[in-house]
Amino acid sequence: MAVQRIRYGMVGGGEGAFIGDVHRMAARLDDRFELVCGAFSSDETRSLNSGKALGIAEKRCYSDYFSMCEIEELLPVEERMQCVVIVTPNHTHFEIAATVLKHGFHVLSDKPATATLDECKQLAWLLNDNNLLYGLTHTYTGYPMIREARERVATGQLGTVRKILVEYTQGWLADREEDKDNTQAVWRLDPQKAGSSCCMGDIGVHAFNLAEFVSGLSVTKLNAELNSIVEGRQLDDDGTVLLHFENGARGTLLASQICVGDENNLRLRLYGEKASLDWQQIEPNTLWLKYNNKATEMIRTGAAATGPGAASNTRLPPGHPEGYIEAFANLYRCFADEIIAAEEGTVIDKEITGINDALRGMAFIEAAVASSNEGCVWKDFPELEVKS
Repeated sequence: MAVQRIRYGMVGGGEGAFIGDVHRMAARLDDRFELVCGAFSSDETRSLNSGKALGIAEKRCYSDYFSMCEIEELLPVEERMQCVVIVTPNHTHFEIAATVLKHGFHVLSDKPATATLDECKQLAWLLNDNNLLYGLTHTYTGYPMIREARERVATGQLGTVRKILVEYTQGWLADREEDKDNTQAVWRLDPQKAGSSCCMGDIGVHAFNLAEFVSGLSVTKLNAELNSIVEGRQLDDDGTVLLHFENGARGTLLASQICVGDENNLRLRLYGEKASLDWQQIEPNTLWLKYNNKATEMIRTGAAATGPGAASNTRLPPGHPEGYIEAFANLYRCFADEIIAAEEGTVIDKEITGINDALRGMAFIEAAVASSNEGCVWKDFPELEVKS
């Protein structure tokens, strides 16, 4: 049976852009997507050069996303793009996504979904008015052992979850990278482009999403202290958030980009009344299941004892490392399945984070910033109007 490739366009991700290359690699891994067009840069010449370097026809290397959407919409159905991947700075996400949806294309966006919660609500309302799909690339949910952890929590192996610890530390902003012509640092530390937060908006929201995704529990209130450790910064580069979950569990979220020597140190621990789970991205193929009264178990990717969630997201035989690109590609594969199902008029279980998660992520960022600004006070998690 021939593979049905999803034709996609990309906004952003031109020459020198790190995350654009990651998205394209992930999209190619299962041969389920084909890049057919793009507005790769706000600079017309750079967009054209970037597209040509990727093998895109010159006529489909657009100067801006408005033109891309308008022209692609007029192409024959079998030729036009089916979805758009957004890999631009935060402050542009909403306008791009809204434009794409209004022209009838699905959206797959880098996180966070928008620059503000109000924008995200507008996006959710827009999605409620049509049958289009929206996906958010919270990459770490694609790891097989994260799916395994989620299933073990859901089936009660830990008992009632009592404590959740999640931390995401990096060291790349320990110095003033924004003064060294580091494009990634410049826009992430600019309130006009990043929004109200750097650290919590960049990596803290990943940690928050992972805690809720694996535990199956929603945060009900939080208390945050956000810091600008490096002098002169307008946005946070470090922070700690205390969390209350809906079942009474307590949690702590630590996110920092000034931890010298840490690369991408993401770790999640969940403690239940019967057992606990421990996973770290630096060793993603291993999940530890721990007890008080018997030996600790090491669960490995690809092992026969793993459940269907892990198995369906495992690509290689046991003992062969799987990592970030594979996890990213799992999300793309899931989104391809959703698009095909939607076009066939069928419904499948959503396996990629969507607009509901986008809303909760933006609510987390804004509540954490507000809590910190008001003197580290407790903030109730806001009620959200979400798409069913």
